[in-house]
Amino acid sequence: MQIEVMKSKLHCVRVTEANLNYMGSITIDEDLMDAVNLIPGERVYIVNNNNGERFDTYVIKGERGSGCICLNGAAARKVQVNDIVIIMSYALMDFEEAKSFKPMVAFPDQQTNKIVK
Repeated sequence: MQIEVMKSKLHCVRVTEANLNYMGSITIDEDLMDAVNLIPGERVYIVNNNNGERFDTYVIKGERGSGCICLNGAAARKVQVNDIVIIMSYALMDFEEAKSFKPMVAFPDQQTNKIVK
């Protein structure tokens, strides 16, 4: 049996941009992507702590060290700059493997979106 479990989580990052006139997706600082093992094109689920919106899209690599969290296209209507969001991805895995799997979770600084070590 395969089940879907959380693979990656960026907990409480700040939206830095919302670009309605782009073809969709979320642009994420490459440092943040690396911190939780996200790759370009990967499906992510986003929860907006400010307004309760929940939606999914795919990842685009942003400039390393920029702190960029930019919602693009239609997703830009679900956030405002400075909203706090949680970004999660999930993976399918064997039930027994899932019991011991440990997701990658990061708690970046909410003002800068930099990884706090």
